[in-house]
Amino acid sequence: MTGPAPVVARLRTAVRDALADLPDGALVLVACSGGADSLALAAATAFVAPRAGLRAGAVVVDHGLQRGSAAVADRAAQACRRLGLAPVEVHPVDVEQRGRGPEAAAREVRYAALETAARAHGAAAVLLGHTLDDQAETVLLGLARGAGPRALAGMAPVRGLLRRPLLGVRRDETLAACAAQGLEPWHDPTNADGPLAPLRSRLRHRVLPVLEDVLGPVAPALARTAEQLRDEDALLDSLAHELLTLARVSEPSVPDGGADAVVLDVQALAGAPAALRRRALHRAVLDAGARPGALLRTHVLAVEALVVAWHGQGPVALPGGGEARRTCGRLTLRGSPAARGERAERPRTHEET
Repeated sequence: MTGPAPVVARLRTAVRDALADLPDGALVLVACSGGADSLALAAATAFVAPRAGLRAGAVVVDHGLQRGSAAVADRAAQACRRLGLAPVEVHPVDVEQRGRGPEAAAREVRYAALETAARAHGAAAVLLGHTLDDQAETVLLGLARGAGPRALAGMAPVRGLLRRPLLGVRRDETLAACAAQGLEPWHDPTNADGPLAPLRSRLRHRVLPVLEDVLGPVAPALARTAEQLRDEDALLDSLAHELLTLARVSEPSVPDGGADAVVLDVQALAGAPAALRRRALHRAVLDAGARPGALLRTHVLAVEALVVAWHGQGPVALPGGGEARRTCGRLTLRGSPAARGERAERPRTHEET
């Protein structure tokens, strides 16, 4: 009796390792689009979960952005059911861009749908099919945009309910795993190259092959960079949290602060190292209601100037209609009422980097 193909065994091992800490009887949900990565993940999870004493289901999010998307979602759901996953649900969503690109908007509603499904079923984890190649693309995009260490740390293997078992697996391995198991993945037309293709698709088909040809195996190197930066990023996050706890004023002394304002002691912030202070201010502005994708380094530096380069200047406008203001040795950060309401309604299980 022969065992599974080596690539199938590799994916199963990756999933087994990712689920090792879950208690017996816990439910895990696979986010499955029907593409090779998520379908290979669904197959590996369907094999591993019952042998590990776990239950496994799937969630298919239909973004409705392409003609025939409902049929694609139904096909993915049927494939998951044939693998033995249960429950399997299709979640149609409405993607409203509201000033964001279509990819960012789709990502936000997708994670919200996954959060809703996990909460409804009491799932202990939601598994995502991001691969090493996705990680490399994320890091390269961050480098091109001049992003800081948070973005260059890429996607975390575990963040809240979300788990990414395949971050050490190449995209061609998921295709091979599907072929070895007789699975027919859906090939998203937006992943193909072309003048109107999304930026990530153009990077995948045009830029990375050139880098690989000139520099060798770039994708694994970029993924290693993300892994190394992630530990440092976690340490900085912990230190920034301590700084914010020290600087936060529990009773706002600024008349227009408002109940939802974040009020910080300027002196406590001024004495911190610049990198730590900026990270703390970045977190504080998000806590005040700014949308992560709209908050730029220029905003953080302008807020920091109220702390370290104060000469009586007026308030700093924050993305989304909020403001930062210094008064009487206090830094007050306020989001707009609309931003605060949106923040209250928006799940924060996805990665806000």
